[in-house]
Amino acid sequence: MLTSDIWLPPTAALLLGYLLGSVPFGVILTRLFGSVDPRSVGSGNIGATNVLRTGNKGLAAGTLALDLLKGTVAVLLAQRLFGHGDIAAVGAMLGHLYPLWLRFRGGKGVATLLGVLLGLHPLSALIFAAVWIGALLLTRFSSIGGMLAAVSAPVAAAVTGRFSLVLLLLGLALLVIWRHRGNVERLLAGTEPRVGARG
Repeated sequence: MLTSDIWLPPTAALLLGYLLGSVPFGVILTRLFGSVDPRSVGSGNIGATNVLRTGNKGLAAGTLALDLLKGTVAVLLAQRLFGHGDIAAVGAMLGHLYPLWLRFRGGKGVATLLGVLLGLHPLSALIFAAVWIGALLLTRFSSIGGMLAAVSAPVAAAVTGRFSLVLLLLGLALLVIWRHRGNVERLLAGTEPRVGARG
């Protein structure tokens, strides 16, 4: 009984986070509005950048917002129900990156990481967003902006005194970078498309 009392809340938080994180809004929105499946263009990713490559800015913005919100909702809801928002953050990221419904082929996790940061530590989320937008405007490479923003998350937590989040955010940042390994190869080869490019 004691063992179940200890493990049930964090397990439930992880599962809740995974289920919310695994909702593939990029695929859902493009299907609902009769647009091109983002998995058939660009990198085949389901996130906002690839939805943008289908030519629909509105659906890309919607995908970005919903991918972000599912991370925030997962953290806040799990914190309220189970007291483990940090574990739900891990679940939400894993769900987005490896959704069961899409044979574990999900997104890159940048928007969802921003979402979980909003739930865990809004100040770090603001720093993350500033780095993401700044790098994107400077380079016009979504991958560079996303990776730099991910790296900024544990740094921001440390600088602002939230040391309890540093290892968690470092782990999530490494997941984001791992999911961008194909982008890194294309950047090195000079074939990575800039934001706004189609196909």
